[in-house]
Formats: sequence, structure tokens, C-alpha cells
Amino acid sequence: MQLKKQIPKLEKPGSKYFITFVTWERLEITPEARQVVLESCKFFHDIRYELFTVVVMPDHVHILIRPFLKSKTQYWSIGSILHSIKSYSAKQIPKVMPHIGKVWQDGRRDEMIRDENEFHNKWEYIRQNPVKAGLSASPEEYPFLWETF
Repeated sequence: MQLKKQIPKLEKPGSKYFITFVTWERLEITPEARQVVLESCKFFHDIRYELFTVVVMPDHVHILIRPFLKSKTQYWSIGSILHSIKSYSAKQIPKVMPHIGKVWQDGRRDEMIRDENEFHNKWEYIRQNPVKAGLSASPEEYPFLWETF
């Protein structure tokens, strides 16, 4: 079987992104594992990126983020940010839930945010995700949602 080469993603320094990544074969991770993922997402907030909001659902994660510059000519790529989050959390999840094998699917879905209206719509989509899934009555009640104000 020949694997298709992944098409490079367009990234623009200073831009904001809506990113989604999913668990391997839609594996449902436990609340303890969701907490691990949430903490992994927050770890480099204000260091490598500005994290506006994140929600960790049982089988996927949504993030609204703006990568920072590393130096005058380089910035933290979405790929490097997600590699850090996914690899660390994949090593920690087996400590809190019985699981052997792969945790995350390869790749991600990302969208560059074009304007403030789209930014607010994506933020609200993330906030409402656990409510729409029937996991909480309000965004504030869902323990695996984090946001800055």
C-alpha cells in the first residue's frame, strides 16, 4: 500500500487557527485521560502560543490558538505544537487509563481564522461542543473546557 504524501499546510505568522485532532479509531478516553490532554494543551500557553480556548471531548480535541515567533524569522509551527501535545499526552495517558497502543490519529484539521467574526464563531462552537454532545448542561459545567477571557 502506497501512502499519500501529506499536502503542506498554509501557515502565516501571527495568524489564529482552529484545530481539531482525534483519537485513534475514535477511542474514548477516560475523564482522567482528558485531564492529561487538557494540561498538555495548556502547558506552553503564553510560551510557544496563545491558547484562547480548548475542549477535550471523549474522542477529539478542538483548539483555538495563535503560535508565537521563536525568533525574528521563525515561529512555532502548528505541526511542532501538536507534536508536543500529542506525544506527551500519549505517553501519559497509559498511566491513567488501561490502554496499549496508539492514542492519536496522524494529522489534524486546521483552519486559519480570517476575521473577528469567524474567531468568535469558532470560539462559541468549541464552548458549545460538550453541550451539543450531551456531556454537560452548560459550557461552564464541562470540566475539560478551558478558555481565556
